[in-house]
Amino acid sequence: MQVGFGLHAGAAGLLLASPERWPLALGALAACHVAITAAGMWPRSRLLGPNLLRLTASQAAAGSVALTLDDGPHPEVTPQVLDLLDRHQARATFFCVGRKVEEHAAVAQEIVRRGHDIGNHTYGHSNAFAFNGAAGMRREIERAQQAIERATGRVPQLFRAPAGIRNPFLEPVLCGLGLHLTAWTRRGFDTVTGDPARVAARLTRGLRAGDILLLHDGRSASDARGRPVILEALPRVLDALGERGLRSEGIHLPPDARSNRGPSGG
Repeated sequence: MQVGFGLHAGAAGLLLASPERWPLALGALAACHVAITAAGMWPRSRLLGPNLLRLTASQAAAGSVALTLDDGPHPEVTPQVLDLLDRHQARATFFCVGRKVEEHAAVAQEIVRRGHDIGNHTYGHSNAFAFNGAAGMRREIERAQQAIERATGRVPQLFRAPAGIRNPFLEPVLCGLGLHLTAWTRRGFDTVTGDPARVAARLTRGLRAGDILLLHDGRSASDARGRPVILEALPRVLDALGERGLRSEGIHLPPDARSNRGPSGG
């Protein structure tokens, strides 16, 4: 963000000082906008602001990873996911869609009751979320915050954008709401892949302590038998964690992450 403002100011200064050099100024501005757009399309980018990609050093040292599940709660899939996590004594973070929390409040309550964390994944999970201005983003995120708090009594501290795509307006909005952008280290592509073995392999190949893993309980693809692929892939992942002496737990914020944040960040 600061680089973008600097380039805009520099281009304006160049135009004022040397109007005949307008092509250079225009080219600099175009390059700036391309860079900002590319950063927003890259979910793991930190160019637009803080972005949690891994667990804290202390969690990694303790052999922890974080399982995260997006797009729920789902009235049939999420309870089965909760049962699988219980069997392996694993904890996860569910990034929930506000509208679905309203529709399936009892499932959202069960997520919290079983000891899992719940994060904000916008209210409607619109594919156009990243095209919103600051006011539109704030409405979507605040509405989801309110829906989750009403249903569960919890105020989320973590936020994940739909598909991880965002724009420069997001970080100031999150800062004002006390939320922290959270991406992932590796993903299974389980919304488009129906092979549980392939999904699990993507998540476990090269897996190491501190990784944040992305799966979906809300929009899982179907396997060859028509079952949500997550129900077959998740046990494979959990077994692999056990074999490697790793455990899944919630995402802890780094010690300096809460500074200059709004209501939830103190």
